[in-house]
Amino acid sequence: MTRHVAAVAVLAALAGAPTVAYATGPGPVSPATARPAAAEAAGTAPHATPAPAADRPATGVRTVRPGQRVEAAPGVELWLTREGKHWALPGEPAQFRSVVDGNIDPSTPGVSLQAEPVGTGDDGFYLLSGLWYGTRAAARVEVVTAEGTVSASLVTLPGRKGWGAWYASTPLPGPGSEDFLRGVTLHDAAGGELARLDLH
Repeated sequence: MTRHVAAVAVLAALAGAPTVAYATGPGPVSPATARPAAAEAAGTAPHATPAPAADRPATGVRTVRPGQRVEAAPGVELWLTREGKHWALPGEPAQFRSVVDGNIDPSTPGVSLQAEPVGTGDDGFYLLSGLWYGTRAAARVEVVTAEGTVSASLVTLPGRKGWGAWYASTPLPGPGSEDFLRGVTLHDAAGGELARLDLH
């Protein structure tokens, strides 16, 4: 079964980097599609070659307490509550993505993405984060960009509720980089694909 994704993209003034959010929801087909691995057609390949297994970091999901702050990137805090994922950029109000408002299907593996520029110039970076859900087997998230593959860190609440959050960061892309982000894939510990979010 194909999962359709509603996409919102707003161009930011900072270094020409886009602020984007991709999250599952009802509605018509949109440019991005999140698919459980079982629904992938044979021969489908990601837009970039994943890093060799020897180059990948150890898999695993960190368990955190409700409300426990995690440093997702310099000056960026991320935390989980039973309602969902919260995060705060430097000097900005906290943001929130719910897991209880009906916008995700907890019965089917999936992954979402929020991407935001933080800072400018050499001190700036692109914050990548999102939810993973619908599985207790999640072990790794990989983000494919125009410059390669980025491995994310994963967190969840005690009891392995079948959902959690992931986060990573990259250098700021340059001007005209609206297609910088190519896709997000959720893997199990053996490297199997649980879900994929295709952005192009």
